[in-house]
Amino acid sequence: MEDTHLLTPYKMGQLNLAHRIVHAPVSRFRSYGSMPQPHNLLYYAQRATPGALLIAEASAVSYAALGRSKDDAANGPIHRRRPGPPGFLFGTNLTDYNSATDGVKATESGVNDRNNLSKWWFMSRLNESGNAGGAEESHYTLPSSLDAPGLWNQEQIEAWRPIVDAVHAKGALFFCQIWHNGRVFSTDNPVTPQVSYFGNTDDLAPAAPQRLETGEIVQIVEDFRVAARNAIKAGFDGVEIHAANGHLLHQFMKASVNDRTDEYGGSVENRCRITVDAMSAVAEEIGADRVGVRLSPFADHCREEGTDPEEVALHLIGVMNGLGVLYCHVIEPRCVSSSEEHRARRNVPHRLLPFRRAFHGTFIVNGGYDREEGDKAVGDGYADLVSYGRLFLANPDLPERFRQKAALNAYDRSTFYTPDPVVGYTDYPFLEQPLAV
Repeated sequence: MEDTHLLTPYKMGQLNLAHRIVHAPVSRFRSYGSMPQPHNLLYYAQRATPGALLIAEASAVSYAALGRSKDDAANGPIHRRRPGPPGFLFGTNLTDYNSATDGVKATESGVNDRNNLSKWWFMSRLNESGNAGGAEESHYTLPSSLDAPGLWNQEQIEAWRPIVDAVHAKGALFFCQIWHNGRVFSTDNPVTPQVSYFGNTDDLAPAAPQRLETGEIVQIVEDFRVAARNAIKAGFDGVEIHAANGHLLHQFMKASVNDRTDEYGGSVENRCRITVDAMSAVAEEIGADRVGVRLSPFADHCREEGTDPEEVALHLIGVMNGLGVLYCHVIEPRCVSSSEEHRARRNVPHRLLPFRRAFHGTFIVNGGYDREEGDKAVGDGYADLVSYGRLFLANPDLPERFRQKAALNAYDRSTFYTPDPVVGYTDYPFLEQPLAV
């Protein structure tokens, strides 16, 4: 079988990767009450192989980072304890997880037990919200920011630990993305099913955010530091700072929404200040060789348009080089803009090349890549690694499918953000029989 650039080994800092295919961080809102769940363990272990790099979905750096106010923090669902799951299920699913064949296919012996545990959590969540009676009829409830995982307390560290252990047991490397949502998940601006399922944010007008005081900005930077520390305590190999896709750090970069007149607004340097401070704090806390940063310079999510995306990105990359950040993970413009006026510019090929040339570390590209285009990106030197989100979701054995040039499972958009612990999450099939080499 012919060689492919995507399947060649790569050394990222001190980490040895078996290939160039990365599991992109994809939020699926299945960590009920911001606590990682047993079905999250199954999902990541299914996709872990020796020498692979997986980046976990974004974990909030604080309760407020989920779009929740200080006022509702004390009474939020995350603070209401559910009764624990049946002890025999929990012990069987997690303690015995690391056997040689466990957790590889959704049809394996033992998976039903894990799915029963996940279903238990799912029904517990429905019972809390008063929707259990109509669960069969409606099948799904809308996603909530409270179903994104967190990394701000000890319980979350302990919940992440068996998941990280399961990934490491398969020989894979595991980074965790950390984020602050800012206004995106404001409780004053509920997301409709159409936006949830299909990602169309053209008509989404976020609620007017409350202006952060300087002291609050300093606390957010500290929250990123603590979340990074907690990720390492949970066993992750490093963290990825989410400075993209219209979330808080990205909001500060955009002149269209950042109208501040203090040291956090106005010039490019000022608008990037909170991101620079967060990167510096995290690098100081865990070491820059354990830090990646995700950018989407051309994104206009939630009506956040930028007039100087190249200048902003290059400024940040210069700081990243000075800190010695391990990798820069950048989203192609074709996959971050949906407005008509940006359609022409997002289709410009190799739009990320200036960033590739400027960054001194590992450069990861993301956004609509298939096997052939990803292979060409690596072969041409446009990227070191290529990350895949939707394709990796629908194909837990994506690297092997690429190796065999096998057909891919189609992903189902309607189940991207539903809270079901199995459907559209851990039930995508593996290749039944490897082809002869």
